Amino acid sequence: MIPAEIIKKIKRVHIKSRRTVNNLMAGQYRSVFRGSGIEFEEVREYCPGDEVKSIDWKVSARLGKPFIKRYREERESILMLLIDMSASLKFGTFSGQKLETIAEVASVLAFNAIKNNDKVGVIFFTDQVEKYIPPKKGSAHIWRVIKEIFTFVPKGKGTDIGSALEFYSRISKKRSFVFILSDFLGKGYENPLKIVRQKHEPIGLRIYDGGAFHLPLKGIVRLSDFETGQILVFDAHNLKTKDKFFQAKQMVHQETQDIFSKAKTDLINLKTSDSVSDTLTQYFRLRERRLR
Repeated sequence: MIPAEIIKKIKRVHIKSRRTVNNLMAGQYRSVFRGSGIEFEEVREYCPGDEVKSIDWKVSARLGKPFIKRYREERESILMLLIDMSASLKFGTFSGQKLETIAEVASVLAFNAIKNNDKVGVIFFTDQVEKYIPPKKGSAHIWRVIKEIFTFVPKGKGTDIGSALEFYSRISKKRSFVFILSDFLGKGYENPLKIVRQKHEPIGLRIYDGGAFHLPLKGIVRLSDFETGQILVFDAHNLKTKDKFFQAKQMVHQETQDIFSKAKTDLINLKTSDSVSDTLTQYFRLRERRLR
């Protein structure tokens, strides 16, 4: 049995995401995430204005008048969501847990894909690949994805993004758009990211909490690492300590940015207090400008 409060969260994310896609992001996904190729559709008689390069010379010679080949874009794509379920995603200050933001992002992306008649698949990972949900269509599939995010109990606590990328590289046959939803606190995924990029289009979506960059205003603070259990003690009265803490967090943040830059892969940054729809809309517009 799923607890009542979890069911409420699932319903809230489901309804909010569907409204976001229908009202605020209508058509944006379709314009920037296109199929992986073109398919032959028909041969028809040449009409004034048709491009000469489209003429099928063999058919034209055989029938004694010009005919052209018509193609259509292969619309159906696969949207793969690699979702980090490590213990650090349960962290949250004033805007809820990072995991709740991941659930909303995953739902919005999935609704966009389903509305575009694309398939959506999911890989849940921690320090190992925890679960694989093959790509499917339909709104019932989205409900399952959201429910799994809130109810799935992972075996691991750590983060191994590389293993999730390597797993998908092994099982995938068709080019996909691969969104990696994580706080990217793990390391060692540089090469797997580059390998995935050879066949697919990976996109990082980093969810972070602004409160994690700062110590409290004052006092002796005990901080526990969600993934390792390590406890660190800081003197928040000391301004130098607070500054060093902030600089260390900034350095980790920048390291992730550098990894994606070297891999020539997009990285979207989303703070838990930010609007999911605004952040994704901004990214979709950026992609659209590149395609023009």
